[in-house]
Amino acid sequence: MSSETKRFLLEKARGIELADFVPSPCISVCRMNAATGLCDGCYRTLDEIAQWSRACEADKRAIWDQLLQRAHADP
Repeated sequence: MSSETKRFLLEKARGIELADFVPSPCISVCRMNAATGLCDGCYRTLDEIAQWSRACEADKRAIWDQLLQRAHADP
């Protein structure tokens, strides 16, 4: 993932804890990385992407937590 793409995702994550609804982490860089199994734009797995539209707010926050951990671990 480029540093600019990562920065955009991290900026989008700001304020999620205080939001009334949890926004999608999609940043329109929809490309699955064969080596990691994650989207190069949002760090979600295909299962997380597929579940997003029917997930409750708590589950969406949990997905955000996972993808932020992945983003911070990515050099």
